[in-house]
Amino acid sequence: MARLAVLGAGAWGTAIACALAARNEVSLWARDAAQARRNERYLPGAAIPASVRVTADLPRDADLFLAATPVAALREIFQKIGRAAPAVWLCKGFEEGSGALPHQIAEELLGGSARCGALSGPSFADEVARGLPCALTLAARDAAFARDAAAKLHGGRMRVYYSADLVGVEIGGAVKNVLAIAAGISDGLGLGLNARAALITRGLAEMTRLGVALGGAPETLMGLAGAGDLILTATGDLSRNRRVGLELARGGSLQEILARLGHVAEGVRSAKEVAKLATARGVDMPVTDAVNAVLEARITPATAVERLLARDPKAETKAG
Repeated sequence: MARLAVLGAGAWGTAIACALAARNEVSLWARDAAQARRNERYLPGAAIPASVRVTADLPRDADLFLAATPVAALREIFQKIGRAAPAVWLCKGFEEGSGALPHQIAEELLGGSARCGALSGPSFADEVARGLPCALTLAARDAAFARDAAAKLHGGRMRVYYSADLVGVEIGGAVKNVLAIAAGISDGLGLGLNARAALITRGLAEMTRLGVALGGAPETLMGLAGAGDLILTATGDLSRNRRVGLELARGGSLQEILARLGHVAEGVRSAKEVAKLATARGVDMPVTDAVNAVLEARITPATAVERLLARDPKAETKAG
């Protein structure tokens, strides 16, 4: 039985604490411990098992720390737990402003030799909290750490694979949120299932191009943390990023949409950073560019679609 400390009692932190409690000693750190015990704000109806220790005091000793905060709060978490702690982050995206991926923030604050990695893959918090099956990937530059950390989390109805392709896993998790906004816009405009399938497929090609340009492996982007997470987030009704796209297509303002959402939609924060990174690396990402233009209110959703459809024909693959 491992001692696990989940840092952050939002939807995902609460869900993974519920999922891991049956076979581990789990602490759930929350700024408001009383609110977290029955998390009606972020995860209505999810009852946290009595065995989970919910606390407002940051746990100091654990076999593994799970940072379940948005990317924006990751620096604070790393500063709190210090260099010696083995840590895995659950957030997906880029740091706004710096454009840093989570592993770059970790290396800056914890050092290049820190035992740390990312847990990613197709996983709606509501389903995980209810004990429904899911499969995830735990990635770290240190393959031995990835294997050992995955073994601590694997079990029950949660299957955890391990990988040494940290960059590929993080790019998949970050870019899929942006593409889910695009899928929501397509569905919100009533463009049909054919259009959605095409958008997801071409979006996956964009994601893979960027991931490979940054050193990731193509097979990682075709796996759980890439294609798997993209399919879920672009089609599932529980997807916050997809919901943003749906409401943008219906004429809502981004500020009002996010206020109603009540949760972080990482794709909104990541779109600009993905577009900047793609430009810097010379990677063609037309769908991402269109989403970013809509989010910045430079064009309407309908205009974005027309511009994508008006692009010149080209080979689907380099070999094509």
